[in-house]
Amino acid sequence: MLEMRPDCERCGADTPAEAPGAFICSFECTFCAECSEALDDICPNCGGELVDRPVRAKKLLAKFPGSTARKFTQHG
Repeated sequence: MLEMRPDCERCGADTPAEAPGAFICSFECTFCAECSEALDDICPNCGGELVDRPVRAKKLLAKFPGSTARKFTQHG
């Protein structure tokens, strides 16, 4: 089961498990659509391809919620 990380690792934008617009690599690094496009769909962490992350059906969120551990860290 995918971890469904809650934020973009590059800009911190929310990436809810039940919403489209998140992109992941095979290690589940997670980016919003804007950052994925800016990265040319290549993960800056591993060099892997960023692909559309599927959404989790709302009826399953209570039993299988997305992660709450945020990965974005403010730089600067």
